[in-house]
Amino acid sequence: MPDNAVGLVAGTEDSTPLQFTVAVAPEQYLQLDDVVVTVRAVPGVGPVLTSGVVTQVRARYEGASFASDAFLISDGVLPAQVQEIAEVATTRVDPECYVPPRPGEPVRRATGAERAQALYFDRMHSKVAVGCGRDGEPIYLNLEFLDGTRGGHVSISGVSGVATKTSFALFLLHSIFRGGALGNKAVNAKALVFSVKGEDLLFLDHANRRLADSDEGPALREAYAKLGLPAEPFASVGFFAPPTPDDLSGRPHVTGRTSGISPFWWTLREFCAEELLRYAFADAEDERNQYTSVIHQVATRLRLDAMAAGTDGAVSIEGRLLRSYSQLVEFVSEKLTDENASVRAPWAGPVTGTGTINAFLRRLRSSLKSLRTIVRGDLPDSPGRRISTEGQQITVVDLHNLPQRAQRFVVGVVLAAETARKEAAGPGGLLFTMIDELNKYAPREGSSPIKEVLLDIAERGRSLGIILIGAQQTASEVERRIVANSSVKVVGRLDPAEAGRPEYGFLPPS
Repeated sequence: MPDNAVGLVAGTEDSTPLQFTVAVAPEQYLQLDDVVVTVRAVPGVGPVLTSGVVTQVRARYEGASFASDAFLISDGVLPAQVQEIAEVATTRVDPECYVPPRPGEPVRRATGAERAQALYFDRMHSKVAVGCGRDGEPIYLNLEFLDGTRGGHVSISGVSGVATKTSFALFLLHSIFRGGALGNKAVNAKALVFSVKGEDLLFLDHANRRLADSDEGPALREAYAKLGLPAEPFASVGFFAPPTPDDLSGRPHVTGRTSGISPFWWTLREFCAEELLRYAFADAEDERNQYTSVIHQVATRLRLDAMAAGTDGAVSIEGRLLRSYSQLVEFVSEKLTDENASVRAPWAGPVTGTGTINAFLRRLRSSLKSLRTIVRGDLPDSPGRRISTEGQQITVVDLHNLPQRAQRFVVGVVLAAETARKEAAGPGGLLFTMIDELNKYAPREGSSPIKEVLLDIAERGRSLGIILIGAQQTASEVERRIVANSSVKVVGRLDPAEAGRPEYGFLPPS
């Protein structure tokens, strides 16, 4: 056996072109995720290299029949030998002559150029570092499957807390923007990040304190350097947060950071003119519900009848001045419940029943508490209050202080606006959109305006340059077409029941 071999292709189990086993030499070892390579001489073809990744390692006594034989073997009474067998899943065959590795052929651990060849790193024109393997060497993604060239979108799944979904998504963005893979595209590439878990993401432009730690700092910097990345914070970041409730100064509703954050809201004039009412009903609902027709009817009336009143975003409808979302809701309620059919019909539709109107009003009134802070006409207009990705590379929208309904409203409106902007601008810069808790916005069942926006991004966003980075605890609860259109799937720690779902069929059996 050659000196650099770790074992031989085992002959106790069938070898196939896609899977084979390795008998590990006594003085060697193989661990999970190790990359190995073996060579077979094929007549008329020449040497064929079969590379693969170790997916399982087993050790057993050869010669033992019963579990209790271990004691006899240990005492030297029974003859036996310890043998380790590693299962290998094939990753590459070069040249592509799919023949099984022959038993008895030497197997060596792949390093350097052989490792890069085994994992197709040598075929990647633009590599994005995503971390290090168990062997301490870098692992890369092909940028062409991230930037829309050959695929797009990323799906990250795992249980809350220990799966580090948000941390990985941010590291991926850091690697994309700072690793040099984008080349000239980096100038126009941007990221839109929706933050729903605390205020941690409001400090993306600050250095990590652990880097300055005398114990951890050097090792962390060395790890970043090995991946070809600077150990630095994001340089160009803009932050948006909702205004503080009942505060007429428009102060951002955050506590940990008091500067560098712009408050965001929509004026009543924008709410009416852009027909944003449908996003106030962003909960997933049964498509058979009839009140959706009232939503479209009311939204149309607001667009046609609402007139700007002043410079603070207030509106005037039929001579009535409205300065708050609650006043707008009350006005619509009066129109829909008016006993005079000639007054009610233009707002509800000519044949809409009372039950349908009441269903609409119940849902509209339930949105009051959620949306009154971010839809208003009582704050002085500010040029920086509209959420926009212009002016900075990373845009963070803090939503953690908003109710879930308001979070869905913000995500839906912002994504729809960015999609429309990209359509108007044509092909050009990339926009990476990071959404946590994706199952809230695009659940498997039901339909909603925000779900339709996300589906549109998943199905044709690649051609527009909009790349979705979605994180969720359970991919099985997310709309199938969104998960299916993700070229890159990342999995952290999973609940055992969730791991058995079809969405994780790409994983090897554990």
